[in-house]
Formats: sequence, C-alpha cells, structure tokens
Amino acid sequence: MAQRRRHDGTLKTRVVVEAMGGQRTVNEIAGSYGVHPSQVAKWKAEGLKGLPEVLSDGRRASADRDVETEARLYQQIGRLTMEVQYLKKKLGLCRSDSVEG
Repeated sequence: MAQRRRHDGTLKTRVVVEAMGGQRTVNEIAGSYGVHPSQVAKWKAEGLKGLPEVLSDGRRASADRDVETEARLYQQIGRLTMEVQYLKKKLGLCRSDSVEG
C-alpha cells in the first residue's frame, strides 16, 4: 500500500491562490503541482472557508470569547455559592435566627 504524501503549507497556499485566481483550470493546476484535482478543490474550499477568520478583526473575536468566558464563570460562581450555602445549612454552620449582642 502506498504511503500518503504530506504537502506543506507553502505548497497548499500556492495552489489555493492560483485556484482562486481563475487563470487556469483545476486540472491544469493539479497537473503542474502533482496533486489530484479533487485535492485542489478541497484546499480551495478550505482556504475560502478560513479567510474570513484570518481577515477578521481579532479584537472582536477576542471580546466575544471574553464575554462567553465571563458568563460561564458567573454561572459557575452562582452554582458554587448555592452549594456552599446548602452545605452550611445542612452542617448547621450558619443560623438565620442568631442575634449578636
């Protein structure tokens, strides 16, 4: 059985850029780089799919992740606070009727 060939990112990038350029057909590009035409189409689709993320404003994506993380942490804090209150009540560590003085 033949071993799979591994292509580096530089080759993939050249193939994708050329495929997006539209100057040559997929078959011509595949022949010149020694890859299968379906592989060229797959790399092109992956490249087009990933471009918005690469070209997007990183600050917005970072802010969205921060908001999600903050919401998840506040939810966890609330859950843990409720657990602590429950355990204190069950162990008799806190009394609601205690009066100091």
